[in-house]
Amino acid sequence: MSIIQSISPTQAHEILSSNSQAILIDTRTYLEYSFVGHPIGAVHVPLKRPPNWEAFPDFVEQVEQHIHSKSIPVILMCRSGVRSLDAAKLLEQAGFQTLYNMDEGFEGDKDHNHHRGTLGGWRFHKLPWEQS
Repeated sequence: MSIIQSISPTQAHEILSSNSQAILIDTRTYLEYSFVGHPIGAVHVPLKRPPNWEAFPDFVEQVEQHIHSKSIPVILMCRSGVRSLDAAKLLEQAGFQTLYNMDEGFEGDKDHNHHRGTLGGWRFHKLPWEQS
């Protein structure tokens, strides 16, 4: 049975606001993180690299550089919640104890016009974000 909990962006923000030890890991690519924007305070550790979208073999080690204990709450996010779930599964296998996947991600799912950001996501909920 998995320990990964699915949460919304607003729930993620509440956890981060109420627990100073909680950390938000943004698993998107450098271009997404920098140019599309990211939550203020998010730690950028990309999971996969284009164009073949293979996972970085040292993803877990990169995350461990930012976290003092595997018991600290870790929230993972990507564009829409798919890559971050893969990342959460890797951290679960590595022994992390409190894992959350932010389902809507930063941009949310595509709407009927194939646009993101209109149905959900961190920005949609008007949570604090910035661009590099």
